[in-house]
Amino acid sequence: MDSSKVGKLILQLRKEQGLTQKKVSDALNISNKTVSKWERGFGCPDVSLLADLSGVLGADIQKMLEGELDPNKPDSGNIKKIRFYVCPTCGNVLTSSNKASISCCGRKVVPLTPMENLEQHQMTFEEIDIYNYISIDHEMNKSHFIRFIAYVGTDIVLLKRLYPEQSADIHIPAGQRNGKIYGYCSQHGLWVQSI
Repeated sequence: MDSSKVGKLILQLRKEQGLTQKKVSDALNISNKTVSKWERGFGCPDVSLLADLSGVLGADIQKMLEGELDPNKPDSGNIKKIRFYVCPTCGNVLTSSNKASISCCGRKVVPLTPMENLEQHQMTFEEIDIYNYISIDHEMNKSHFIRFIAYVGTDIVLLKRLYPEQSADIHIPAGQRNGKIYGYCSQHGLWVQSI
């Protein structure tokens, strides 16, 4: 940990938030001289203050300790590059349209790699008036079920969260025929199929 890099980042983040050293020090119950010391690179925040400092400055603790935020390039807006994440602890479903550093339940979550057309997850597709109905013939019990189904088109994402004992289906608007259906099975992981 480079204290001068950490200090420069704390200064940058404080100014971005429009905070004075006094406001930061009051939020952390420390002296403003301590904040000044950090910003000049003459020391780093105590471990006990990192979580609160992270909240005040709106930055990830790990990135603050590295002294660099390492921002992504601006999002090109291509929704077809969507990435799905599922927290292994709580089952939270997260998405991003670009590279992202995502964590849940205190753990880093990695993007899922979709498998093509799994035989166990066959879909039926029906056109019904103003929407298309897609269903998946799959068991839906507590030990083996589809956690979510998502339709990804050129400019739209429809994600339906599913639960055990529920039917595995999704309705998508008519005209949204060229896209991909993603599904996440509790035992087999993420799969994708073009429609």
